[in-house]
Amino acid sequence: MSKLLGRLAKLGRYAAVCAIISLASVMPARAELVIDITQGNIQPLPIAISDFHSETETAGLVGQKIAEVIRSDLERSGLFAPIEPRAFLQKPADLQVTPVFSNWRKINAQGLSTGLIKVLPDGRINVQFRLWDVFAEQYLTGLQYTSPPTNWRRTAHLIADQIYKRLTGEEGYFDTRVVYVSESGPADRRIKRLAIMDQDGEKHQFLTDGSNLVLTPRFSPTKQEITYLSYFNNRPRVYLFNIDTGQQEVLGEFPGMTFAPRFSPSGNQVVMSMAENGNSDIYLMDLRTRALKRLTKHPGIDTAPSFSPDGSRITFESDRGGRQQLYVMNADGSNVKRISFGRGNYGTPVWSPRGDLIAFTKLTGGKFSIGVMRTDGSQERILTEGFHNEGPSWAPNGRVLVFFRQIPGQKDGRDDKVRLWSVDLTGYNEREVITPRDGSDPAWSPLLP
Repeated sequence: MSKLLGRLAKLGRYAAVCAIISLASVMPARAELVIDITQGNIQPLPIAISDFHSETETAGLVGQKIAEVIRSDLERSGLFAPIEPRAFLQKPADLQVTPVFSNWRKINAQGLSTGLIKVLPDGRINVQFRLWDVFAEQYLTGLQYTSPPTNWRRTAHLIADQIYKRLTGEEGYFDTRVVYVSESGPADRRIKRLAIMDQDGEKHQFLTDGSNLVLTPRFSPTKQEITYLSYFNNRPRVYLFNIDTGQQEVLGEFPGMTFAPRFSPSGNQVVMSMAENGNSDIYLMDLRTRALKRLTKHPGIDTAPSFSPDGSRITFESDRGGRQQLYVMNADGSNVKRISFGRGNYGTPVWSPRGDLIAFTKLTGGKFSIGVMRTDGSQERILTEGFHNEGPSWAPNGRVLVFFRQIPGQKDGRDDKVRLWSVDLTGYNEREVITPRDGSDPAWSPLLP
């Protein structure tokens, strides 16, 4: 509970006050309503998300929008089946006391979310919600958020996160953003701009103007900052970009670099691949001093490094064994071990936030796959495959991956499409992430502060 309050207290400019709802008349009780997410193909849980009641028409409309976003978040996870509101037998105004649970059992709802919005004298809104176990007739959890009315969408994501956490036992991932490369124009004059959006595709905005080619944005785990690679005067240059302020600075020019650096878990270092004398090796840079430390020294091409969440190890790809494979080493460059031994070539490894898995891209028989394996290389599983799938990035709870997929057009390459997709860790619930234009190189943010 202390961790939850700590996160809610850090909503910063997005929400002024957050607190646990005081429910003197309804004491929490242990319930049986839990989704077993260890299964492969999970039957979605039927859940009713009532509109948030308000005494004013304007706030009532906001309450409807909040409920819609919660339904959308939960449905998109693949673990919940929100029930159509037209089937509800109780109105939002009637749900400000204990619900009539028999009315919700009639429409097969197993979970029920109810809510209330109050407009405060200073113009802010106070949003309260409660979650109920319909069949056990028990209260499960409740929260309230006070924020500017324009912040209603984020409030909805936070509530969806709490419902997700209470019913799955895992942290939610809805209060997050995705940064990616927006692509447009013909193949020989491709315009690539940095863009960012909420994880559901809303609040989309461009961060660069497209005058320079940008590639491989990476999120900091500790603040709203990204690194990305851009070609300035045909030379690869790495930038640090603060999303909240719009300020950017040049990290350096690195000849031969093809991937932007990735942050260490502390956010104070980045690990990168850099070519020196025609050979690519892995380097570590301290962002405070800009000091470089070489971690690998091998005639093979070592690239695409990624830290483990505890900062003790690094995974990377290398052709030192004759073809592209995945390796793991200690953070100081010692104890290098190969972990991939399957058919095909492996690349773009990314360590899971949970620390137990490494996601990767695999090329076999002309097809590109997105897969995961244990950190020792065991239990390799392919989640999705196709013409060209690449660039996996983890949601902060380690449950979902976002990647990009090229969809072929004509034989000469014209009319090819590049789109963002997400897939569940089990390989189910594959969905397109809608963007205004083509999109590639996605990176998922940590939970917003």
